[in-house]
Amino acid sequence: MKRKLLFAGALILIAWAFNSCESLSGCKTCKQVTYIDGSYDHEGDPAEYCGATLLGIETMEDFVSGNLRTTWECN
Repeated sequence: MKRKLLFAGALILIAWAFNSCESLSGCKTCKQVTYIDGSYDHEGDPAEYCGATLLGIETMEDFVSGNLRTTWECN
């Protein structure tokens, strides 16, 4: 009987642990936007990114070359 209770408790704990991390891996729609001399020029197609990929995009610095600046914008 104790073995069954221990197994059930472990199963509940594992299920809770997987659900508790769900909010940490949220998703956003991101696109690359290009500006020339501070004015909007064009943008890429939006795509949905989640988890570590989204974190990498959000921490990436803008690409600057002369008067051209390309940045990621997510919402």
